[in-house]
Amino acid sequence: MSGTRVLVAGASIAGPALAHWLRRRGAEVTVVERVPELRPGGQAVDARGVTKEVIRRMGLDAAVRAACTETAGAHTVDVDGNVLETYRADDDGGDGYISEIEILRGDLSQVLYDDTRDGVEYVFGDRIAELTQDADGVDVAFAGGDRRRFELVVGADGLHSALRAMVFGPRERFVRHLGHVLAFYSVPNEFGLDRWLIDYQESGRSAGLRPIQDATRAMAMFSFPLRDFDVDYRDVAAQKRLLRERMAGMGWLTPRILAHLDDTPDFYLDQVAQVVMDRWSSGRVALLGDAAFSSSPMSGQGTGLALVGAYLLAGELAAAGWDPEAGFARYEARMRSFVEANQEIAQLNARSRDVPGPDAEPSPDFTGEWFSELVERAINGVELPDYTGVPDSGATAGPITLSAKP
Repeated sequence: MSGTRVLVAGASIAGPALAHWLRRRGAEVTVVERVPELRPGGQAVDARGVTKEVIRRMGLDAAVRAACTETAGAHTVDVDGNVLETYRADDDGGDGYISEIEILRGDLSQVLYDDTRDGVEYVFGDRIAELTQDADGVDVAFAGGDRRRFELVVGADGLHSALRAMVFGPRERFVRHLGHVLAFYSVPNEFGLDRWLIDYQESGRSAGLRPIQDATRAMAMFSFPLRDFDVDYRDVAAQKRLLRERMAGMGWLTPRILAHLDDTPDFYLDQVAQVVMDRWSSGRVALLGDAAFSSSPMSGQGTGLALVGAYLLAGELAAAGWDPEAGFARYEARMRSFVEANQEIAQLNARSRDVPGPDAEPSPDFTGEWFSELVERAINGVELPDYTGVPDSGATAGPITLSAKP
């Protein structure tokens, strides 16, 4: 076992998934998360194709499925609630518009945390303030005052990655806004929602409700076009004002859903954006998940990219004897085309939601064989090596003292 010390920034999905595989490969892992506890709720995320195999190899298939939303499918409706189209969760072998494995982001984060908490050091309520790397390691200063040295550092801290800005440059260089905004929050299930997602669209905007495991509540979903997004992702009051302004006058159940906006415990709003970078590593520092290659929720594959990327990053580092130059390069080579296929799908989906106008590009035709081939590349277009000969404990490491835990 290597004992290589790795610091991971971010404890949502990509970070704990990477911690799982790094620990199994023999590394000593610390995960730092700036918020004081795991964040609940959030949008429903999916596992399709090759991602399901990664979950199986993690030994978490049963735990993930037990936490699923159990959504039977989706209905698109008109302003009076009449069903226009129906999509089932078993369409396309469970890899369709509604995936057979669909789970709230917060619930998947909890599953991954529970899986790793006894063998990984989690530090909540802190963040990386400074880092300096040399040929042999990385010196890290934490905002809380601690100073430590690691062999490797990985940023898995999302679209607004502070580590990416610190090492690679300002977010404006890498973040590409796709012209839309999404919002999610839980509401009381006063709408008779049963196992079916309901989606209503009007003039480029959408409002919807989806079931969650707690049948007394539902997840509200909104999207709307916005050419320029300049609301701070930490300013919740401004985000709620923006949502009310943009959804004003929308029909269906929209006013009733918005009436719960100030009472929800888990409001989330952000731009639909991608991260595009020439490289995902610099020296002994690398990026993973949305921090490196956000495909945006329009792809339906952000979680898949994070889980697959975590498997490959840990595997390639271990196969390279923990040499960052070789391990990071191989990880990028294996992931790049998979990422690009998913980003292309998201761009097409975003374009299809644009309001028609004289300057708008024509809406994509999703009926062609080219699109089926693209979807296949986005779901299964990456190889998962077995990493024969690479250390794999296959079991949780012994318990350690955690700095903090929810």
